[in-house]
Amino acid sequence: MDAARRAMCTDDLLNPLTSTFIQSCAMLLFSHIFHVVLKPLGQPGPIAQILAGFTLGPSILSRIKQVGDLFNQPDLNDYILLVSFIFRIAIMFLIGLETDVPYMRRNLRRASIIAMGGVAAGVIFGAAITVFVMRMLTISDSQLTFANLIIIILTSSASPVVIRFVTELKFETAEIGRLAISTTLVNEMSCLIWYDIAMAFSSGKLFGDGILCLMFTGLVTGVNKFLALWYNRRRQNERYLRSTDVLIILSLVIWFSFLIEEFGYNSTVFCFIMGLMYPREGKTTRTLLNKLTYAANNFILPIHFGFIGFRLDVRHLYSLRNAIVVMLVVLISIGAKIIGTLAACHYLKTPLNQGVILAFILNFKGHSELLLVDTLSKPTYDWWDENFHHLVVIVIVLNTVISGSVVSCTLRRDENYFLARHSILEFDDPENELRMMFCVYSSRQISAKFGLILALRGSARAPIKPYLMHLVELPKKRSTTKLMYHELEDRDNFSDEEEYGGNDVTNICEAVDAFSTDNKVPISQKKIVSSFATMYEDICSSAEDSRVSIIILTFHKHQRLDGKMENSSEADRLNNQKILRHASCTVGIYVDRGQTGFQLPTSGHEQHVVAIFFGGPDDREALAWSKRIASHPNINLTVIRFLLATSHDLRRPSTKSTEEILLTMSDYHETENERDNASMEDFYNRYVIPGKAGYVEKFVNNGKETAEVLAEIRQMYALIIVGKGDQGFSPLTTGLSDWEEFPELGNVGDLLASSEFKANGSILVIQQYRLSRNHYHLLHG
Repeated sequence: MDAARRAMCTDDLLNPLTSTFIQSCAMLLFSHIFHVVLKPLGQPGPIAQILAGFTLGPSILSRIKQVGDLFNQPDLNDYILLVSFIFRIAIMFLIGLETDVPYMRRNLRRASIIAMGGVAAGVIFGAAITVFVMRMLTISDSQLTFANLIIIILTSSASPVVIRFVTELKFETAEIGRLAISTTLVNEMSCLIWYDIAMAFSSGKLFGDGILCLMFTGLVTGVNKFLALWYNRRRQNERYLRSTDVLIILSLVIWFSFLIEEFGYNSTVFCFIMGLMYPREGKTTRTLLNKLTYAANNFILPIHFGFIGFRLDVRHLYSLRNAIVVMLVVLISIGAKIIGTLAACHYLKTPLNQGVILAFILNFKGHSELLLVDTLSKPTYDWWDENFHHLVVIVIVLNTVISGSVVSCTLRRDENYFLARHSILEFDDPENELRMMFCVYSSRQISAKFGLILALRGSARAPIKPYLMHLVELPKKRSTTKLMYHELEDRDNFSDEEEYGGNDVTNICEAVDAFSTDNKVPISQKKIVSSFATMYEDICSSAEDSRVSIIILTFHKHQRLDGKMENSSEADRLNNQKILRHASCTVGIYVDRGQTGFQLPTSGHEQHVVAIFFGGPDDREALAWSKRIASHPNINLTVIRFLLATSHDLRRPSTKSTEEILLTMSDYHETENERDNASMEDFYNRYVIPGKAGYVEKFVNNGKETAEVLAEIRQMYALIIVGKGDQGFSPLTTGLSDWEEFPELGNVGDLLASSEFKANGSILVIQQYRLSRNHYHLLHG
């Protein structure tokens, strides 16, 4: 890379390095100030950071002689390009690591159609205005290269800007946010590959070098996979790798990126592929994500966006000709994205409002365009001069600022985009992705959650997104505050929040790594360190941000070696009760009987599961959960429906069509009994008739007979699923509450979980999120 060579071979290193450091610090300071001012207006961080760089640049503060002299040292631009190059490597490698590969695989067709719609419109509009722009700027030579540059500027999208933008606005877990990230990655990679292919076919030498770069990419991918697996095995009993190990991995990526740049190609695609193909399991990836995410969010991206704004010089807009060209290209860029994206969304039957949001998000610039600008900055073309360079930068910045402002204002006005649209399983299609959060207090509770996760992975058409939340109580203030640092015990010397949790943290990480490696189920890990008085707020907030449909809590009692249930912590119980009251999604409490209860469903170890159905919203939610595990080949599911003996003449669920059932369920004003029947008919048609599940009806007169039936099946099943049952008075459960000990489990769940009942199976008690009527109509039309 020429800029790197010039920067490292200069005679005076001090002044450029000092100026670059001061410039970076000033950008961070100004970006924080702008962010504080703009955040209440709904503007995300990238906009504030670009404005910070613009303020420091030649348009405003650098016009002051002292500031301009400081920021315009000899060879300073080479240092900026070198820093930007290293930052770009880290950013694209991190983006590859964070990419949701299963979602990309499921939605690749949709993302590609939307991305290519914008690209096609950009090519058409770019070809139309290129002639006019060439006349305005008097371009006479290399017109094909100039046209290619204009088209890339119009069609490309900056994935770092998009990802940072949607993360700042907290809709990266929403469907529109995930689709925007996938689409912008397809868009940007397509433009960069397009540019590399054009380079490859420009000469025989470049074509041969391109083949060599592909071989390097495959080689480094294999080496990285080997290193990741080797480090995972080598660093036993450690949660993270050491800094030297991380440095070796990143140095390998940086060195090969420099090598690819020396061959004349762009290394962005290479870095992204390295991250995308990196093994997701183990402490190596966890360490890279931990270190790179912190550095990128707090230093790399703010400085990177600041450099984009710093390069903007509005003095070049003083010319009427330049202003016309800039405004024309900006308007054509926005118009092409809107037309192309909306056409693709119309073909995919995507709602119009989402199409508009996607169009503006895909118009974010500032990555591949600047790479091309820096590449073409060499004096190769007569039309490339300082004026044209600044015009391209102005177009890039204006596109990003305008599009970002429109999207943030639109999303701020329409808060429906931030709602969790699948907070109730009853109304969700069982083949849709299920996002769920499992909460554990210690490492001994983790294996039971693995069994539930594996059970929900039964159908290949029903993807899952599990989150594992480790809940750690914030230690009380130490009384030994007057001790010197060297006098503190090791257990007292907490450097930061990462140290809280003790050995449980390492044990949980090792268990998750082993499970993910064996079963190819990636689990996102989180940790909450808080006092029990406020822990429920953090859990509910995290669940809402992650848009999970259900939270699975751990019962505050655990099974002893003799089979009896022993109290773990009363604080755990109070925390569970608070979450049940305040969570904005369905909540389940899992009573684990690890010795005799539910285990990992594997071949040769079939698990018998029963779902008990009395009626009401909680039981319908429990039935919806049961649908998710009915297709697992190693789970034998049975649904037992309890009915009053006086209703013995009720027919078995009929074989109505699914369309009739969905129409029946769509009316909010139906009675609970009608909705119970509709839910059971749907289950019967989808799962009982095809032989995926069994169905039994039990007719009883009162709670005593219900308890007798439950006693008959208590030894037969490894897992019992039941709704909490707050539907009011029911003859089926009359009298069960007389000996109720834990109201959070409901009448039936409390009976099944009691030690006196002597049930062998684990218990999952589910409470459906109580939607208001307005919220119901909002989610389901």
